[in-house]
Amino acid sequence: MKKLSILSAALLISLQLSAQTKKPVSDLPPALSAIKEADLKKDIFELASDAFRGRRAGTLDEFRAAAWVAQKAMEAGLKPAGEDGTYFQFYNMKRTRVSPRSKVWVNNQPLTLFKQVWATTPTESHIDGTVVWLNSMADTTGDLKGKIVAVKIQAPTPIPERWVSLWGYRYTASSIRQQSTALRRKGVAAIIFVANNVTEDAIAFIGNNYEYGQYALDGPAVAGNRGGGAGQAIPTLMVRASVENQLKNNAHIKADFAFDSFLYPSVNVVAKATGTDAKLRNEYVLFSGHHDHDGVGNPVGQDSIWNGADDNASVTVGMLAIARAWAIKPGKRSALFVWHGAEERGLLGSKYYSAHPTVKREDIVAVLNGDMIGRNSVDSAALLGTLLPHKNSTALVDMAMKANTELTKFKIDFSWDDAKHPEGWYFRSDHAPYAALGIPSIFFTSLLHPDYHTPNDGPENISIPKLTKMTKWMYATGWLVAQAAERPMLDKK
Repeated sequence: MKKLSILSAALLISLQLSAQTKKPVSDLPPALSAIKEADLKKDIFELASDAFRGRRAGTLDEFRAAAWVAQKAMEAGLKPAGEDGTYFQFYNMKRTRVSPRSKVWVNNQPLTLFKQVWATTPTESHIDGTVVWLNSMADTTGDLKGKIVAVKIQAPTPIPERWVSLWGYRYTASSIRQQSTALRRKGVAAIIFVANNVTEDAIAFIGNNYEYGQYALDGPAVAGNRGGGAGQAIPTLMVRASVENQLKNNAHIKADFAFDSFLYPSVNVVAKATGTDAKLRNEYVLFSGHHDHDGVGNPVGQDSIWNGADDNASVTVGMLAIARAWAIKPGKRSALFVWHGAEERGLLGSKYYSAHPTVKREDIVAVLNGDMIGRNSVDSAALLGTLLPHKNSTALVDMAMKANTELTKFKIDFSWDDAKHPEGWYFRSDHAPYAALGIPSIFFTSLLHPDYHTPNDGPENISIPKLTKMTKWMYATGWLVAQAAERPMLDKK
């Protein structure tokens, strides 16, 4: 009996120690090891290479990139979830641009279109007359009705915060908008804006936008579609600073502008991994990103290819890594991967897919969108859709924060989610059309950097450890959504 008591005591102590040391069941996804730095590095150096020429929407380069993504998705084990049993969903964009046939002469000397002179809106117009030079907007007190006026771009009020992205473009766009509004009220017939130093420094991006024109979805209107018709405003030109002296002393200008309007196809890549739960597999966790960028544009230095490695090849390859992990170990709910096209042309791919989803819209339980996840400190990140009025699902935000606490441990910057933040960053990526339709949505990002929308956004500048860590955060959040007994609910407000 004494021996039995000793054995019983030993067994009891062993069970107590086991209970004390037993770890709780982890909520972390089971295939984290499938997300590898080597795979992410290989993929981003392929997709953001010069071979894809910047993947501009509506070009063969975008279609080649989309085919590359679809091939990788298939190799990862995802099933096609686009239209007609394919990985693709095609749609048309309507592009309206200033026609290359347009001509401008000053004092009978031609100006080179898209090098020296740009029309700020694609419109059909004819200008022929003497230029009234304004030394500043203070010169507008006289009678300018029916006159062709020229003035140097002046600083807008207020001047954009110096640190915000695309500062020169914002400065110029605000100035032209304010000054042209004032001049239209004076009844002028046409306006010529002369670039100042700020505009000259940003001319590659500004001129590229004016040259390519305006884009919108073709067909019936969807949420946020701006339309793509030619503008009806008075003729408004922008010229380089070097043209200033030619416009003074009663210069004569003659210009004929035409516009072209035509359709371009663009494409979303859509794939899925079917869930394991018989009831929940008909619901979808949607991973969202965009595969396009700015293409070949005005050179900066010697480089004319705007590769878009961070924006947004980083999320494109991150989603492929998540797909590999998900295919190894699917969640209870299905995972839907949508690589949107034409994001840079105005969120057109996400606007189209959210209006024409290839699954039932009510079966999309959450959208986890990423945009630019490969730069800045490896220890910091941002999550948007966390603060009112942007937050639409506290439950979804809580899942993302739980995943960060248990796995990635980023210091989260919430400041960019403030409605008063000058960047307006919440509205500049592909979650926005889904959120507008009442689908729980959040936005993962590592925020901006000086190479944003420049040819310097190349794969050599990506932090692969940061990209890997951000990818794992998105994966872990999606896994929590997929495994939850209840879908993340919309907030009542």
